[in-house]
Amino acid sequence: MTDGRTAARPAADREARNTFWLECYQVVVRVGWIFKTETIIMPAVLDAVVDSGFLRGLLPVLNRGGQSVPPLLFAGALARRPVKKWTLVRTSLAMAACFAVLAVVWGPLQAGRPDLLAVVFLVVYAAFSSANGLNQLVAAALQGKLISPGHRGRAMVMSVAIGSVLAIVAAVLLLGPWLREPDGFPKIFGVTAAFFALAALAPLMIDEHPDEPARATVDSGGTAGWFARSVIAVRHGVALWRVTIARDRALVRLSMVAACFSAVLMLFPHYQAFARDRLGSGTGSLLAWVVTQNAATGLASLVAGPVADRRGTRIVLVWLVALSSLTPLVVTALSLAAHAVAVEWFWIVYVPLGLNPISLKLFTNYALELAPRAADHPRYVSIVGAALAAPFVLSPLVGLAVDVFGFRHVFVTGAAVIAAGAFLALGLPEPRHSPG
Repeated sequence: MTDGRTAARPAADREARNTFWLECYQVVVRVGWIFKTETIIMPAVLDAVVDSGFLRGLLPVLNRGGQSVPPLLFAGALARRPVKKWTLVRTSLAMAACFAVLAVVWGPLQAGRPDLLAVVFLVVYAAFSSANGLNQLVAAALQGKLISPGHRGRAMVMSVAIGSVLAIVAAVLLLGPWLREPDGFPKIFGVTAAFFALAALAPLMIDEHPDEPARATVDSGGTAGWFARSVIAVRHGVALWRVTIARDRALVRLSMVAACFSAVLMLFPHYQAFARDRLGSGTGSLLAWVVTQNAATGLASLVAGPVADRRGTRIVLVWLVALSSLTPLVVTALSLAAHAVAVEWFWIVYVPLGLNPISLKLFTNYALELAPRAADHPRYVSIVGAALAAPFVLSPLVGLAVDVFGFRHVFVTGAAVIAAGAFLALGLPEPRHSPG
């Protein structure tokens, strides 16, 4: 018994250390993320160049497409890598590089070529989304490898709560003043790049033991050999995805819930456009909305994390998806209120919207728990990510529907789709209660 306790102590210490550095990583990323909040800042950036519902509708397509297709293709390769922390470093630096490019090109192109700037912004945004998708896949795989299921909720609380507080302070001190400046966007992009680059230092401190090496494959050599191996790897990956989906009904249901939840992500670029076009809100309101959303995220994590650790991820996921359906309904209710009331209370829209980051995190955590082996973690996470992204081919049509039919009809329809996802989530099993 003494030997068992002695052996368990180093393992517990190693998990505590790795949890700490993964939390530090998430905290720094969260501080950088507030400067590019997907629901508020990125749509405002695009609208500053060209005000178009169709182009605004492309943002969710690029966002979720980048966060799903590259991870789906990369999942097999990541599973075969014995040490994964270096991939987290590289993807973090790639994210930083994208915003560094925007910081450099924004000023020269905004004055003379706004049309070209819109194209560059969308291209860079697509590249960032791909890097971010790979980054989230690697972070999830590391979490599944290094943190036990019963401790993941606490890790989420620490990283989200502390990160939200620090992010709000950074937003008040820096983001607010820069939003009021005519040339503030390059500064916002620059500090976003700096925080993502700083975050890349934390994985270096992780104590990651190498996984068992994968079975060696024949090296054909040369470019042709690399291409042949890539094709074989993709075919093998597709075959594994099909087998996994066919065998795991819980994963299929989770994917259906994720597909319904994607309506939340398709609608968010249109909220600030509604406030600007219908209510006359200016850029000065953006800071209040960013702070509200991040405060809501931090406070919600204080409840969601401990409950997920004690009672399981499933029940928390059900409630978060259900509550997320309130966001478009709140916007619709404000559209029926008096103009002065709607303007004064529009910040409340971003309270339920603050549940989005936690919901996405719990989709990942639940997928990790469904996976039967650690080697399956990247595949399960990437399949759920693909399910989140699949409906986004309709996102430009959502933007067109806003232009043609107005905001109200689109928001009510979106709320119904999200509520359907919550109903489906009621049928999900609790993996921690399953035998074996």
